[in-house]
Amino acid sequence: MARFLIELPANEPERARGFWEELLELTLESRRPEQGRGGWQAEYDGIVFGLHERGPGPGDRFSLPYFPVADLDAVVGRVRALGGEIVHPGECWVICRDCEGTPCGLACSPSEWS
Repeated sequence: MARFLIELPANEPERARGFWEELLELTLESRRPEQGRGGWQAEYDGIVFGLHERGPGPGDRFSLPYFPVADLDAVVGRVRALGGEIVHPGECWVICRDCEGTPCGLACSPSEWS
């Protein structure tokens, strides 16, 4: 089954972590290295939910939905062909904007998210 990731930044990550854990009645666990740098994540109703400290990077300033794709290189090519742009390229995680400037993420290997 394809997995969907939503990633949220926080100015005060410990406070935000407590908020989301209480609200969704889950435990956000520290990420393993293959899941990304820093932060926490948990599965909630089939969605992988991530939280990290807000930073200056392209994926650190706003919440992002990450769409799992089978062939990341091919989808990155389609983003460009359709008038979107690649904001932050990567081998497994790519941050892009659609043709209207709305940010989103693309990801390979969804089985490594949880």
